Amino acid sequence: MKNKKILIIFIIMLLIVLIGGYFLIKYFKEKKQNEETIVNEYTPEQEISEEQLRQTIVSLYFPSKDKNELIPEARLVDIKEVINAPYEKLINLLIEGPKSDKAKKIIPENTKLLKTYMDNDCVVIDFSKEFLNYNKEDENEKNNLINSIVNTLTELTEVNKVKILIEGNENDEFNEIYARKK
Repeated sequence: MKNKKILIIFIIMLLIVLIGGYFLIKYFKEKKQNEETIVNEYTPEQEISEEQLRQTIVSLYFPSKDKNELIPEARLVDIKEVINAPYEKLINLLIEGPKSDKAKKIIPENTKLLKTYMDNDCVVIDFSKEFLNYNKEDENEKNNLINSIVNTLTELTEVNKVKILIEGNENDEFNEIYARKK
């Protein structure tokens, strides 16, 4: 009986030593592999061109064709153009219209941007008279037109408000200073 107890204890101890040894060997193997792993510098398959370095993404807002709400459209533009004349560049992209099939153009055809300038935290935008040729029968058209411009320009950190002029003058239809709606 005493021999059986000693044999059982010996077998249990042997199993503990074997299992412990297995995990100890596994631990040291992993540690050695981690130490031997050499960190190589990442080399891209293709060099990044000067033009790619100068690009940034901007968000433009256009009305959706399906619903009557604004949707953002991301555009890749040359950062030099955005830095030199940010408001003009963004408005001219809005005038060009969306590239997506899901959005529709909002700024009326033949509208020209005459000038833009900053007045405190408000961008003043001067459009040609064609800007007034939006669909006045659609209640949401004017709101979408304003919000498209305001949402696009307020993506810039220095812009909080937008004022719209027509041919250098205030207009009864766009006589407010517009801020982004939350």
